[in-house]
Amino acid sequence: MDKFKEKLAALREEVNAANARADAAEGKVKTLEQDIITKEHEITSLKTNLQRAESELERADSKLAEHKATQDEEESSKTVGETLIRKVSLLESELDSAERNLRETTEKLRQMDIKADLFERKVNTLEQEKESYENKLQELTVKYNAIKKELDETMDSLNDM
Repeated sequence: MDKFKEKLAALREEVNAANARADAAEGKVKTLEQDIITKEHEITSLKTNLQRAESELERADSKLAEHKATQDEEESSKTVGETLIRKVSLLESELDSAERNLRETTEKLRQMDIKADLFERKVNTLEQEKESYENKLQELTVKYNAIKKELDETMDSLNDM
């Protein structure tokens, strides 16, 4: 009888531990899902920034081309030429800045994609762990009910004697 009680207590502890692990796994899954949502928002933001940077780059390229063409046409005027040189220099620095911004944004986007993939894998792993814990909990519950039924039958037969 004591063995049954000990076994029953051990099974209860194991069920409680499995429940705690399942709850912890669910918490991790929710946290990781929230992280994925946050990372997706960041990716969207970075994509928008990338599009803006590409647009700025195109505008800067077209302005640079325009100013270079204008510079060739108005080379006869020294003052105009100097002004255009300054503008070209300014546009080239803007172009460099836009290209640097584009590279940085592209790198950030790539890193976010990698992180999102990692988080998706973690979520899948945790979901599998959760499934495993739920299955184990169900098995333990079935075992517990069978042992309880056996114990009740034994107690009934002892009471009948």
